[in-house]
Amino acid sequence: MTSETYIDLCFVRPQAGDFSSEIEELLQKLFAKKRLNWYLEEKVVDGAEMVIAEIKGMSTWESEDETIQFIEDHAEDKFWDYLQGYKMFIYPVKKGCNSCGGH
Repeated sequence: MTSETYIDLCFVRPQAGDFSSEIEELLQKLFAKKRLNWYLEEKVVDGAEMVIAEIKGMSTWESEDETIQFIEDHAEDKFWDYLQGYKMFIYPVKKGCNSCGGH
């Protein structure tokens, strides 16, 4: 089944430069075989770098729990070192409009 997928991830580390490029590489490896696109926004606040990744697209995950399990099974250690928060919504696409009882 195909699902509309929306994931927001927040990554933080001490300021070292080029954080967006590192996050881009981590996301490319993690979601290499998924039909997802993302936009990265980088900020520097009080000597720390923060990257917000807004991820959207279609996936085969049917729930947030299934998505989290995939990330837990496939993300690199650096992903977990930097991750400070997330929000996600997975909407499985249903056949028909459910208004007439048809399929």
